[in-house]
Formats: sequence, C-alpha cells, structure tokens
Amino acid sequence: MQAFVTGGSGYLGRNLIRALVARGDHVRALARSEAAAMAVRALGAEPVRADLLDQVGLQVGMEGCAVVFHAAATVEEWGPRALFERINVEGTRSVLAAARAAGVAGFVHVGTEAVFADGGRMAGLDEHSAIPAKPLPRYPATKAAAERLVRAANAPGFATVVCRPRLIWGGDDTSVLPKMIEAVRKGQWAWVDGGRYRTNTCHVDNVVEGLLLAAERGRPGAAYFLSDGEPVEFRAFMSAQFATQGMDAGDKSLPRPLVKLLATLCEWAWEYLPLKGAPPLTRMAIALGTQEVTVSDALARRELGYVGRTSREAGLAAMKKARSV
Repeated sequence: MQAFVTGGSGYLGRNLIRALVARGDHVRALARSEAAAMAVRALGAEPVRADLLDQVGLQVGMEGCAVVFHAAATVEEWGPRALFERINVEGTRSVLAAARAAGVAGFVHVGTEAVFADGGRMAGLDEHSAIPAKPLPRYPATKAAAERLVRAANAPGFATVVCRPRLIWGGDDTSVLPKMIEAVRKGQWAWVDGGRYRTNTCHVDNVVEGLLLAAERGRPGAAYFLSDGEPVEFRAFMSAQFATQGMDAGDKSLPRPLVKLLATLCEWAWEYLPLKGAPPLTRMAIALGTQEVTVSDALARRELGYVGRTSREAGLAAMKKARSV
C-alpha cells in the first residue's frame, strides 16, 4: 500500500512512518523544510516538499496513494489565533481537497479529546458525546473545526475517519513530557488538588495501532477514541513517567479553583496587554491536565478490533531502559 503522511517529522508522525515502513508500505510524507525532509527520509519515507496550503504540491505527492494520514497540527497552548486557524483548519481543508483531487480513497485524521474542552467536565466521554458549541480558543476550537470538516467530507469513494487519542505518551516524546520535566527541574511543577483524579492515556504505539486499523476497517464518517484501557490516577501515572527519567516531582499542590482563576487572568492579560511570550497558565492546560478526563474506547475495540497492545507497564519499562542505555 502507498500512504501519505502529514506531520511525519513530529512525535506521532515519526512513529506512524516507522510502523508503515516496517510492514512494507511505501510512504510519502509532507516536508515543509529541508530539516523535515531529512527526518522523514531517515525514517524510510519519501519526502514531498510542499506546504499544508499548497494544494497542487500536496495533490502531486498524493497521486497513487490509497490513504492519507493527517497528523500535522499546531499543538501549542498559545500563539496567534490566526496561526491555529491557518494550520489546523485551513490546512486540514487543503489536505482534504488535495486528497479528493488525487483520487485517494481513505483519509484518517488525528483528532483529540481536546475538542471537548470548554471549561466544563470531561469525564466519561464517548462517541455519543456532543462537541461543545464553543470549545476553548486556539487548539481546542480549531481542532474541533478541523474534525467537523473531515467528517463532513466523507462521501462515496472518499472515506474519512477520525481517531481521538487521549494523552499520547511514550519513549521518544518530544512534545508533552519534555515541558513537564523542564517545569520540575525549574521548581515550577505543582500538582493540582494533589493530582488525585483519573485520566485515560494512550501510548504512541497504541495510537499508531488505532490509526492503521482505522484506515483498514474504520466506518466512514466515524470518530473513535483511543486509549490504553482503564483510567489511571493522573499523579501516579505522571510520577511513574518522571521516575523513568530519574526525577521526583515532589508534593507541592495547589487548589484547582485558584489555578483555574489564575489561568483565566493570565489569558486575559496576554490577550489584551502587550506581553511577550506565552502565559504561564492557560485554560486549555487546566481543562486537560487538572481534572478527570476519561474516555471510552469501546467503539474502537468493537468496530476496529483495536486492542492497545502496549501496556502502561511495558511502555514505562521501555522508557526506563532507553534512559539507561
């Protein structure tokens, strides 16, 4: 099979390309820079030099491909709203249009549970849960808009499927864990309400498993949550990750109402005052990391045959082993 991957030089994209190449697929991957081209070439993929909004370049790169995996996105907590709109929304619109024009039959979109982040509860989410009318700005709002585009584009001969992994983690994480480790090292880490709330997680290998199954067996127009299985206490899980890096985050804790208020004030200040950089707290971080966020992956297990083959224990052991090598 020939596959096209966007976001191939990112954390998830790298692991997806490795899996596709390992099973013998020919992979083309979008590369917006020479550094990205070198990275995907080293993984065994053929780089396609184009931009997310370059429909012609994308279409040429997708010619002959059976499926597109769209993993490219701006995932930061903060930044110009126009940037999130351009990459997450207009970029998705462009990739969809190019895939249709190239005659690609399948389109798998990497979604996120963040589309449900509107400041309210996020416990017990499943595929019947309605995406809120107004998700939080930037990442949640634009990823929600992108998901709507993908699902609306589903049509005979062009099957679109969305996968929503919760809290991607793993050995070569270059996204979430490094920022948390930096906070611990600088003495800026604090648990919220002691970190004693439940969360689902999804090892990067399990995300890849779900994406590949979605391409093969996904119900056109459907969305699937992906996870490692049963929820775990957030503090216990993060402490285990820190331990694989030889770190202890300590016991400092702050009450959630205070942290939520501080995040709201920080966002207001950075939105309307001439302050540089990003606010130290955002409402998105509070919504996704300081309360119970639990999802059901039952639909993926039932319809896709998804298993989640990498257990948390195995994933953590691999992280510890990699650090000791």
